[in-house]
Amino acid sequence: MNPVTAISLGRIAIGAVSLYDPALAAKQMKLDPVGNPQVPYLTRLFGAREVALGVATLIASGSARRNLVLLGVLVDAADAATGYLAIRDGSAPVQAGQGMTAIASGAVVGGLLGLRTGKDKSATA
Repeated sequence: MNPVTAISLGRIAIGAVSLYDPALAAKQMKLDPVGNPQVPYLTRLFGAREVALGVATLIASGSARRNLVLLGVLVDAADAATGYLAIRDGSAPVQAGQGMTAIASGAVVGGLLGLRTGKDKSATA
């Protein structure tokens, strides 16, 4: 499976869980939905974004798909920066920030590889 398709399917899966059971998703991200009752709300926002971006990327083709992959790379880079900043300012536990930063950074690399290597033919067409 090419990286772009894998990332898109991952987005949809993570987003669906975040929408369906935001407390479970938050716990998996090492966040505390009980201690911070706003976490489920923000988790659902995240989930909606992930599902929308994943589905849109899968159904797009040609330059539209390539642009969506680039948008995904930017979103993931922002997520990685947010994880780093959460560690630095103490707004999330270190383990949570590290996990979010690592996963988002991996998605950035995967998206760029999918574009650069041409493994996702429809993204580079």
